[in-house]
Amino acid sequence: MLRALLPALALILCLGLPAPRAAAQEQDLQAILQTNADEVANPGRRSVSEVIETLAASGLESVPDFLEHWADRGVYRRTTDGLFFYAKKDGADFALIDISTGAPAGTAPSGELEQIRPNGGVRRVIATALVQFQLSDPDIARRTAALDAIARSPEAEQLEPLRASIEDEPDDALRARKEELAGMLAATYGDTPEERIAAIEALSGGLSVQIRAVLNQILTTRSGVAVELPADANVARTLTPGDDLTEAEAYARLVEAELAPARQSRDQIKGALTSNITDGKVGGVPIGALDTEEARARAYAALAGAGTVPPLVTESDVETALASHVFYDEYTEGDPAITDAARAALDEVNTRVAVHQALDLALDALSLASIYFLAAIGLAITFGVMGVINMAHGEFIMMGAYTGYVVQQIIPDYTLSLVVALPLAFAVTFAAGVAMERLVIRWLYHRPLETLLATFGISIALQQLAKNIFGTQARPLTSPSWLDGAWVLNDVVGIANIRIAIFVLALIFLGLILFILNRTRIGLEVRAVTQNPGMAASMGINPDKINMLTFGLGSGIAGIAGIAIGLYAQVTSEMGANYIVQSFMTVVVGGVGNVWGTLAGAGLIGILQKGIEFLNPSNTLAAQTYMILFIILFIQFRPKGIVALKGRAAGD
Repeated sequence: MLRALLPALALILCLGLPAPRAAAQEQDLQAILQTNADEVANPGRRSVSEVIETLAASGLESVPDFLEHWADRGVYRRTTDGLFFYAKKDGADFALIDISTGAPAGTAPSGELEQIRPNGGVRRVIATALVQFQLSDPDIARRTAALDAIARSPEAEQLEPLRASIEDEPDDALRARKEELAGMLAATYGDTPEERIAAIEALSGGLSVQIRAVLNQILTTRSGVAVELPADANVARTLTPGDDLTEAEAYARLVEAELAPARQSRDQIKGALTSNITDGKVGGVPIGALDTEEARARAYAALAGAGTVPPLVTESDVETALASHVFYDEYTEGDPAITDAARAALDEVNTRVAVHQALDLALDALSLASIYFLAAIGLAITFGVMGVINMAHGEFIMMGAYTGYVVQQIIPDYTLSLVVALPLAFAVTFAAGVAMERLVIRWLYHRPLETLLATFGISIALQQLAKNIFGTQARPLTSPSWLDGAWVLNDVVGIANIRIAIFVLALIFLGLILFILNRTRIGLEVRAVTQNPGMAASMGINPDKINMLTFGLGSGIAGIAGIAIGLYAQVTSEMGANYIVQSFMTVVVGGVGNVWGTLAGAGLIGILQKGIEFLNPSNTLAAQTYMILFIILFIQFRPKGIVALKGRAAGD
């Protein structure tokens, strides 16, 4: 429809709309509209193209605004003098706006105004032309909207104006998008096969869903059937009945193509026999004898022989018909060179997408592993040094998250509140852990069942206490604005900034814990108690003090993990229960009481969980089940974990 406009629009857009200034000085927009008043007031799909071409040639800056109002039915014609205005309802009258200058032009009663109401087809033509004007609009939002409109409804008429707008595009990201979109349009609507093939080959370097959609559209097929393959058909593949499609589907295609008669159903045969009863017989067969399939088939065959009913299609007829025809899928694109190029490009794109999907999955697994590491490292320390199964470990995570929430209620600056909340969460949960160890745990050493039951009871009590204080509704723990968004490598690979921050936090704590254990006095004493508590006591180390500090350290780290987890998950009284199972699995799989083992266990579980979710994305419960089964089997072959602990826990 707009092919007649392409030379003018492309030239004007290429020159940035300054070319026809002489004409613009001689007449304004109102004068042009008056020259084409009938076409503007009563536009048709053919006449509107001539009006738009005239407007484009004028070079007036007010033309895009007019086209927008015209398409939105915001243009009115005053019946007293035939002038066009923009108008808005103002009480009982309408406030008029000069169509050339945009200045107020008084008011007019509704009886003196006629609203210009182009139909749907005309509005689509106007919208297409408007998009082409907007491609070079000074406002980047309008240029972006124009590209969005082209991407939603691509048409051949948009290619040349889009190309013309690329050179003068000041924004690098928008220019790259224009170039990609122009390539996609050229692949579909290029003037020559060579141009289309070149555009298709250029698309093979992309990864976007839009590129894959364009290539798949070129490779769209339709089914066909014939006695022989048509010489002029661009055949995608031939189909074998029984393998590529069922025999019933293949015969249905023959019937649809009118190459074979339709098969009769049992009800159709019964109806034909019933409607042709004569003197107690059907086709010479008495009604009483029609109690078998063979008798009914004989009666129907007699009727068919007399021409009363269509011939019965037998299995033999079906097999003969299928054997004498060729079934195939044919490309809707008739040029084999274009479809071959599109197939090669799509295969290359899919291969690259698969590689980047694997990278994206690895990033997700690494992110999940860092979360599990933060959640489990404290448990690994307490379990390894003290042999205590702390079922309340998840509640220390919950306490840390609620500490962050309380700090944000006091300090509204999210960055500053996060800086304050991290050490405060450590201090609060460290103190809670020390209190728990002094009041409960130290009386239950070497009694694992009693310890498990006691910590489980404390877990329930802490959950109820949180509900009493904060209620059952989830509380927000808001991340700073600089953690919003995501790091996007391309259309396939991306990871949220908050996940990157958690990963960095996990690395910091890995380094910090290794430094404490290997480079400090307290770390030396912890390792000594872990390996041989009796010998450590004989050397002047107080095992009770080390146990207390170790339990407090593990609890404090859990509190910091609660801050990290609360930034992207809901902060509730039950949030710790969601991580206690994964924490224990991480510790057991990695190796009890070993930092490197916990890191290895978190990595294995993170990779395993994300891998299972990728293979079975619709059922997360099944993914959890498969993961637990795998871990059970893993422990059968590696009962001490990936990195086996040496010392008291290993001996136990």
